Amino acid sequence: MEGIGGANTASEATLDQWRQYSRLFQYYLDKTTPHAVYRWITTATLALLFALRVYYLQGFYIVTYGLGIYLLNLLIGFLSPLVDPEVDPADGALLPTKGSDEFKPFIRRLPEFKFWYAITKAFIISIMMTFFSMFDVPVFWPILLCYWFVLFAMTMKRQIMHMVKYKYIPFSIGKQKYGGKRSSSAGGSRD
Repeated sequence: MEGIGGANTASEATLDQWRQYSRLFQYYLDKTTPHAVYRWITTATLALLFALRVYYLQGFYIVTYGLGIYLLNLLIGFLSPLVDPEVDPADGALLPTKGSDEFKPFIRRLPEFKFWYAITKAFIISIMMTFFSMFDVPVFWPILLCYWFVLFAMTMKRQIMHMVKYKYIPFSIGKQKYGGKRSSSAGGSRD
């Protein structure tokens, strides 16, 4: 009976350690939230590392293709509104359709932080997969590349048509400027 209790205590200690590491990881992840530029630089570095590794090894094209499809899926989630007016027309009023409508911010289906986190995890997993030869399946990579470009073009065309149809732009670049009072020097000449 003591052996069972001892094993239970060891598993509880392991579970407590896992929770402690999980909290610590979440703490550092939360600290990166306001530093978007540095997060994306880190992800771009991982992407470059992955590309150089695939180029150097001249293989792992299936892993690269799978990564590309996954990134395309994430991009669609990032560019899509939280509530799709095509699917649920009752809630479609969340997107302003007329100039007189009240301003409503664009709410993404996949927020920027989750988008970044998923991309970063995908690159880390893909880099790790390049260390195992079982993922290096011999394929004719130009076919995969052409198919991915066709898939990307068709998907982006559909997404852009959706944006045009429902009149939304998934990006906000800086603070909006409105035409208010103009200074007298900017106006016409004073007589």
